Amino acid sequence: MQNILVYIIIALGLSIVINIFLKKIGISQIIGYILTGTIIAYGFDLHEASHSHELEMAGEFGIVFLMFTIGLEISLAKMGSMKKEIFANGFLQVGITTIVTYLLTHYIFALEAKSSIIIALAFSLSSTAIVLTYLKSSKEIYTPYGQNATGILIFQDIAVIPILILISFLTNEGDQDIMVILWHTLFSVVIVIGVLFTVGKKVVAWLLHFSASSEVDELFMGSVLFIVMASSLFAYYMGFTYSLGAFVAGMIIAETKYHHKVESDIAPFKDILLGTFFVVVGMKIDVSLFIHNIGLIISLFLLIFMIKSLIMFALLRLTATSATSLKTALFLSQVGEFSFVIFALAASGHIIDDKLASLLVLIVIFSMVVTPFFVPYINAITAKLIKEKDIVTDMSALKGRENHVVVCGYSVVGKFVTQYLEELDVPYVVIDNSNKHVKEALNEGKEAYLGDVSKTSILEALNIDKAAAVIVTLDNLAKKRLICEAVLNHAKNVNVIVKVVSLEEKEKLADLDITTIVDGKVEVARVLVERMLTCQLKYS
Repeated sequence: MQNILVYIIIALGLSIVINIFLKKIGISQIIGYILTGTIIAYGFDLHEASHSHELEMAGEFGIVFLMFTIGLEISLAKMGSMKKEIFANGFLQVGITTIVTYLLTHYIFALEAKSSIIIALAFSLSSTAIVLTYLKSSKEIYTPYGQNATGILIFQDIAVIPILILISFLTNEGDQDIMVILWHTLFSVVIVIGVLFTVGKKVVAWLLHFSASSEVDELFMGSVLFIVMASSLFAYYMGFTYSLGAFVAGMIIAETKYHHKVESDIAPFKDILLGTFFVVVGMKIDVSLFIHNIGLIISLFLLIFMIKSLIMFALLRLTATSATSLKTALFLSQVGEFSFVIFALAASGHIIDDKLASLLVLIVIFSMVVTPFFVPYINAITAKLIKEKDIVTDMSALKGRENHVVVCGYSVVGKFVTQYLEELDVPYVVIDNSNKHVKEALNEGKEAYLGDVSKTSILEALNIDKAAAVIVTLDNLAKKRLICEAVLNHAKNVNVIVKVVSLEEKEKLADLDITTIVDGKVEVARVLVERMLTCQLKYS
């Protein structure tokens, strides 16, 4: 026990020193954690400990809390709006990458069919931990390429489930019928989703409400941790990954009014546990094996990088701009952390040779070490390769803007609002989360941008605190409330004018310090009477 505490203290102190140094030279802290793991493993001969189930579990819960925070960003409504990114792009990316990699490993490298399919599936996955951590910290997760990458990563995490089922089937050499396994899995999915979104949703709402009303921060934080851990364990016991349960829990909380508080409170736990995960990754590095095979490892990594990037770019180019497609492709070009699990299970089940599995793990680690150095320069690389400007997301022109009106939404009401503002010669900008609406506004000569106004990064880019007013024209009540909460939290003195369509909507927004709530039906009634009076005067 004392030795364990000594190792933890040394690892903590070493990671702090390394990361302070790396921060000064602009290198990701992920590299610092990986270096810490490698130094600890060799300094105290802890290579065997890196394969400890307990240690790997602690590291895995870094991914759990990361997926939970992603779930907080993606409510059911938003997931419905991201069907293309998650299910279309995600399925095609995993499917096509798997097929191409399988053909290459089986027919070019002459590996067995079983080994080839497992390697192909593992290499089709990207790093949720690295990519989403960077996208969230840089606020690029709200951009079109950030949303594309997020959607595909969500599908990849879901795809881990059938991959693990396939490994189990191949390990058992067909002792159990594949249809029985699939039927059991489908039944489990229905149970997990059903329980979490019915009973779980009510329990979560009740627990958060009463813990928040207690006004004791540790009780609220304890409730959140309980929700995450319980959901993760429930999903695991039903045969799925811990992270899938946490992701669903995040989606449930995203439907409540507490999701902003939960996200800010959970961040320290997520970051600490993610650090643990990368320390474990560093402990797995076999330096001697890497040195003896450095040429092969780098060559295979570059091959994987090129295959994944080209496939992703070609796939996304069908529906997105060249710049957005290339950025997404480069962000997802590495191999992900779930590949460790896949290769470990495949090796223990004798599907892949142990030496081959060790080499593959080094390729994954090398990929994860290189990626943090690479991702900060993706925008610059794309700008040099593709000479086009993403005008709908580049808000640099708004820097220093003051006394402008921010129009949220460019549907029917938003269009009329901009017309009246132009008649009054009032400066304004349009912001909408729909690519279609933004393109319409741009085609009509409006200054319009794509973005989610409930996000702090977008509010800062729009200079909300210097704006004359924010006019919310959306129809969706949940989105209206999110935007109003975010705007009022960011700039308490800004004028917020919101359109509502019913008394019920007005009552649900009454607790917010909104400057003016405009009831569409009341205003129509008022205008009708005014027009009637005009008619009387005209004919009197």
